[in-house]
Amino acid sequence: MLKVGAFGALVLIVLALAFIGFRSATRGSPVTHVTTVGDKSGPPPIGDPLFRRTAEVVAKTALVPGNHVEVMINGDQTYPRLWADLRSARRSITLQMYYAMPGRMADTLKAVLLGRAAAGVRVLFLHDAFGSGPLKKEYLDSLRTGGVTVASFRPVHWYQIHKAGTRSHIRVVVVDGSVGYTGGFGIADKWFGDGRSKDHWRDTNVRFIGPAVMQLQATFVAGWAEATGELIVGDLFFPPDGFQSDGNQLASLMHTAPTIGSTAAERFLALSIASARKKLYISNSYFVPDDDFRRLLKDAARRGVDVRILTTSDQTDVKLTWRAGRARYEELMQGGVKVYEYQPTMMHAKTLVADGLWSTVGTMNFDNRSMVFNDESNLVALDATLGATLDSVFVEDLKYAKEMKLEEFRRRPWTERMAEKFSSLFSRVL
Repeated sequence: MLKVGAFGALVLIVLALAFIGFRSATRGSPVTHVTTVGDKSGPPPIGDPLFRRTAEVVAKTALVPGNHVEVMINGDQTYPRLWADLRSARRSITLQMYYAMPGRMADTLKAVLLGRAAAGVRVLFLHDAFGSGPLKKEYLDSLRTGGVTVASFRPVHWYQIHKAGTRSHIRVVVVDGSVGYTGGFGIADKWFGDGRSKDHWRDTNVRFIGPAVMQLQATFVAGWAEATGELIVGDLFFPPDGFQSDGNQLASLMHTAPTIGSTAAERFLALSIASARKKLYISNSYFVPDDDFRRLLKDAARRGVDVRILTTSDQTDVKLTWRAGRARYEELMQGGVKVYEYQPTMMHAKTLVADGLWSTVGTMNFDNRSMVFNDESNLVALDATLGATLDSVFVEDLKYAKEMKLEEFRRRPWTERMAEKFSSLFSRVL
């Protein structure tokens, strides 16, 4: 009897731990609504000076003046500029990448990094162990042999299985502590091209100079410290002139990371939606808003905001996520939100622009994984010029998109509805 009782207790303990692990792996974001105490007009609008101060403290992201930001869409605009900047490095290169796989692009990157390392440039390469898993050991070993310092972020081991679901989805490129890149790009051949043709992924990235580069460098430093135990500081990576003004745009690098409670990612997104007064254009490849974010989007539409969502179509690389997102279309369209699907190819951009003034470009998807489980990197700016650029990019993209019409969408086959309902069961881990 004692043996049976001990076995039963062990089973209960295992089941309890499994339940705790499941709850942890499927937790959602806690923010349900945005409340303004003492002001019936709601959260401060984007153009109000109070909005900037509120956004900075709520999202823990200090906007700094003196930046110059360039928007680059698709591979044709991004990679020639990126290769040129990397080849121009004289002191240091820090590179953190979530997604990488063998191919022509990976070979080009290796040649560039080895060339700079041979010239005496200090090159650090941090790759996510899951997203960059396809890179072969020989590839990484050749980088190390050539003088590049390589580290793997959160390798998956059986004794660290709790880390498997929390990934570094970040993209960081910093050259000489003076030029920074982030966005949705990766190191894979599908990012080559014009973003308008099949198999040429549509993406949006930013290249910037100014003090926000130091914030991007700090994002890399945080990941490098976790992966290697080495906290890198000093003027090789943080040169004194890197903190000086090089432009006239107010911007910041928002680094969001998972916690056991509310994250900066969800607070940033909730405030951005609640503060929009005229228009809200969101491009996002993996669009699976939960109940609370759907309510925020519908509330914005009801108060007269032109809310438009551009997401991927059946050209997506993750059909489960696409279908889970489609399960939310009817509710959003009924609430006045306009939804578009990009037709030519996979749409991988992650951008938001509110009232033509408040904008972000980066790695954060509109799903629970990005807001709760992933490390993400987004450039955030309060600037009319950048806002106008992103507005025009969004409008141009709509020429290649199909608007979802409520009555037509309701007539889709029952098999699609069932697939969407099934997919939505996994929405918290997508």
